Amino acid sequence: MSFLTHLECGKCRERHDAAVPQNLCSKCGKPLLARYDMEAAKDAVTRDSWERGRDDLWRFEAMLPVLRARFITSLGEGMTPMLEGKRLATEVGIPNLVIKDESSNPTGSFKARGMTTAVSKARELGIAAFAVPSAGNAGAALAAYAARSGAAADIYLPADTPRGIARECEAFGAGVHYVTGLITDAAREVQARAARGEVFDVSTLREPYRVEGKKTMGYEIAVQMGWHLPDVIVYPTGGGTGIIGMWKAFAEMETLGLIGPERPRMISVQAEGCAPIVRAFAAGAEHAEPWEDARTAAWGLRVPRAIGDFLILQALRESDGDAVAVSEDAILEAQKDLARHVGLYASPEGAATLAGVRALVDEGGVERGESVVLFNTGSQFPYL
Repeated sequence: MSFLTHLECGKCRERHDAAVPQNLCSKCGKPLLARYDMEAAKDAVTRDSWERGRDDLWRFEAMLPVLRARFITSLGEGMTPMLEGKRLATEVGIPNLVIKDESSNPTGSFKARGMTTAVSKARELGIAAFAVPSAGNAGAALAAYAARSGAAADIYLPADTPRGIARECEAFGAGVHYVTGLITDAAREVQARAARGEVFDVSTLREPYRVEGKKTMGYEIAVQMGWHLPDVIVYPTGGGTGIIGMWKAFAEMETLGLIGPERPRMISVQAEGCAPIVRAFAAGAEHAEPWEDARTAAWGLRVPRAIGDFLILQALRESDGDAVAVSEDAILEAQKDLARHVGLYASPEGAATLAGVRALVDEGGVERGESVVLFNTGSQFPYL
C-alpha cells in the first residue's frame, strides 16, 4: 500500500525509524520528513493510476505514510476544485488565473489534509491522545479526525481566537484551552504536556506526517492541470507546511517519472503585521528571526516563528520565487473581490494570496501572460 521506508531530518539528514512515534530530529531538533522507496514505487505509480483513483487524497496512498489501510482516518478530504475566475482574472490582468479552493475540505480548510495523515499514522503507531496549538483551523481539523478515529484531542488556542472555532472543537468532543499570547505561547503548553507523556504533539512540522497530507496539493495540481504545472503558485504562509509539502511533492513526482524538471515559482504571502519569512527572504538569511508584536486579523498568518523556516526559504529560492507582505486593507479588499467576482467566501489567509499577486503584478514580479494558481486555504465562516 505505502512505500514508506524511514524518516530523514530536513536539516542534518539523520535517518530515523518510521515505526516509532517521532517529533523532531533527536540530533539537531529540526523537522523530520518521510522518505519512500522510490525505485519500487516507480512500478506501481503511474499517471493513469493517479488520474483514476479514489475521490480523496488517499488516491495517492502509495506515497503516503500509512502501511495498513484499516488505520486510515478519512472524511473525504482532498481533490478540491480549481476554480476559474474570469472576471477576477481580467481585473487583475492575468488571464490564466486559477484558484485552488481548499475551503471545500472537511472542517473547511486545508488543515484537514495534514490531520488525516497525521492522525492515521499516529493511530497505526498506537497513539490515542493528541494535542495541538492552533490559530483555529488546525484545532478544528484535529478535533474532527480524532473524533473520527476514537482518540482524544486537546486544542490550545490564543485567548483572542474567535469563539466559533472553540465551539466547533468542543462539538467534536475535544478539550479546549485558551492561552494568553500567541500560537507560540500555546505551543509551549502543548510541548510541556507532551514532555510528560500525556499527549502526542501534532504541531506544525513537529511531527512528520502533516506535511505529507499537505504535499498532496502539489500532486493534485499536476493531475488537475494535465501534468503541466503552472508558472507560479501563490500561497499564504504561517507555519509553511503547504509550500514545503508541495515542493517535496514536485521532487517526488519527477523521481517517479510523472513530470519533468520544470517547477512553478513559489510565492509566499504574509501579512505586514507578521512577516518573518518575507524579511528573511529579502535579507538572504537561512533562518527567519521571530517577529515581535505579531498582529494580523488573518489568524493563520499570525505565526511569529516557523520551525521549518529554512525549508520554506529553501523552496522559495530553489524555485526562483519570492515573498511578499500585504496590508490588512488589501486582504479585506481581496476578500470582497473573491466573493463578488468568484462566489468564494475566502478566509483572510486565502484572500492574502490575491492581494499578494496584485502587488507582484504591479511590481513586475508576475507577468501577465503567466499561468498562476492562487490558494484559498479556508473558509471565512469560522471567523464569523
